[in-house]
Order: sequence, then structure tokens, then C-alpha cells
Amino acid sequence: MTDSVLPRPSDSIRSDRWKPNRSLSKLTQKLIVIIFGAFAFVSVATTIGIVFTLVFETIEFFLEVSPLEFFTATRWSPTFANPQFGIIVLLCGTFLTSVIGLLVAVPLGLLSAVCLSEYAPRSLRAWLKPALEILAGVPTVVFGYFALLMVTPFLKTFVPGLSTFNSLSAGIVLGFAILPTIASLSEDAIFAVPPSLRQGSYALGATKRETITGVVLPAALSGIVASIVLGVARAVGETMIVTLAAGQSPTLTLDPRSAVQTMTAFIVQVTGGDAPYGSIEFKTLFAVGMTLFVITLMLNVFSFWFVRRFQEKYE
Repeated sequence: MTDSVLPRPSDSIRSDRWKPNRSLSKLTQKLIVIIFGAFAFVSVATTIGIVFTLVFETIEFFLEVSPLEFFTATRWSPTFANPQFGIIVLLCGTFLTSVIGLLVAVPLGLLSAVCLSEYAPRSLRAWLKPALEILAGVPTVVFGYFALLMVTPFLKTFVPGLSTFNSLSAGIVLGFAILPTIASLSEDAIFAVPPSLRQGSYALGATKRETITGVVLPAALSGIVASIVLGVARAVGETMIVTLAAGQSPTLTLDPRSAVQTMTAFIVQVTGGDAPYGSIEFKTLFAVGMTLFVITLMLNVFSFWFVRRFQEKYE
């Protein structure tokens, strides 16, 4: 009986063999912290470098072009013999295509999110959501050619006066490009609403539709708005779709049938080699890029503020 409770020599040898080396573990943890910190520092340093590059080059641009002309002129022709720098033309084209894209993406995205979260069975949701997110992996150049070669000829059959390059087809396809972003993030926000809120609504006699519109969607409002703002930022910064489908005609118009030029399309035009390095035409690249950066930053700040202000926390 006494021998049975004594530890066997093999047990002590085995426990010593598997005893963790604390000094080695601490060294490994420190090494991991240093590596991850270096990655974080590189990303922050890269962002700072981009911002400083934009700021310095933009300052040089405004030393030659009046900021008043840049923000108030109604013509954009920096590569002409008599250059004019009215970025409102590019802002108008960017605004037009983005609004059309949001008119397509927001209703479809919210309806898709509600369907996936509230109506679709778990088995259907398991493969339907990844299938929807596949759209996010489609190259935007494919969307651009699809808009130019498929959507525009189709729209010409019943939209009179539609030009080959137009903001209507570009905006529609842009909406489908940002649809996965809005649908996926909105679905996550709706799915995160506690079931107890739904059950309480049902206990008060509300129908499923009333519960969704009156309880679930307001509770997930901050996440839904954040997804829409992220979709807006994606639409404003989209390049290939608007370059191929909307054209490169800087026209101040709100007619979706006409060709327009967005800020990103102009950046593509300048980086194509049409403007000599160091010229005023080349410096407009940084002025337009800085404007785009400020717009995106403002959207992100608004999204962060809105989420912090209206986020619902449940215990």
C-alpha cells in the first residue's frame, strides 16, 4: 500500500522533461512584442510619410495657384495651354457617381442584412453570406469593363441621350461593388442585437416586421451608419470603375447621362505620364489627393463620433 502511493522515478523524469523554460518563454514574448511593435511603427510611419508628402506638395501647388481659384472656379483644365484649376468640377463628378452608388447599395445592403440576420435559416446563412462577400473580391477593373460593355448598352435601350461614358452606369456598378461592405457590416451589427430585445418585443404583441423596424434596427443603428459611411469612403475613393465607365471629361453637371471625371480618375490620368515631373500639372496630383484624403478623413471621424455617440451597450 505504501509503495503504491510513492512517485515512480519515471514520473519525475517526465515532469522535468516537460517543465517549461520560463526564461525562454519570457524571451519569446519580448521578441513577439518587438516584432509586432515594429510592424505597428512601420504602418504609422508610412501614414505619416504619406500625409507629409501630400502636405508639402500641396503647399507648393498653392504657391502657384490661388486657393480661391482652386475651390471656386467652375472649369478644370490643368493640362491645357490656358490652365484652369476648379476642383469643384471633379468634386461634382465624384459626388454624382457616389450618390448613385449609394442609392443602389444602401437599400439592397440593408435588405440583404435583414434577410440574412432575421429571416434566413442558419444553414442558408452559412453559405449565403460568404457568397455575397465574394463580390468584394472581384477586381474593380472587371466591374469597370462590365459597366462599360454590358450595363451602358443595356441602359441605352430605354434611357434617351445616354452617352457611352456616363455617371449613371458607373454609379450603378459602383453600388454593387460597395454592396458587400454595407451588407456584411450591417448584418454583423443586426446579428449582435441581444435576442432578449426581440423576445421582449414579441411578448408585447409586436409582429416580426414591427420588431425589426422598431427594435432591432434602432438598436443596431450605430453599426449600420458606420457601414454606410465606410461604403461612402469606398465609393469616393474608387478608381477603375469610374475611370472606365464615367470617362475622363471634366464637366460640371449633375446629369447622370453625361460623361464626368472624378478625382480618382484625374489622378489616374496624371500618373499615366501626360504631365512632366515637377510641373504645375503634376503638382495638381497632390492637391487633388490631399482633397480626397481630407474628405475620407472627415468621413472616418464622423463615423467614429457617431458610433461613440449612439452605440448601444448591453450587459
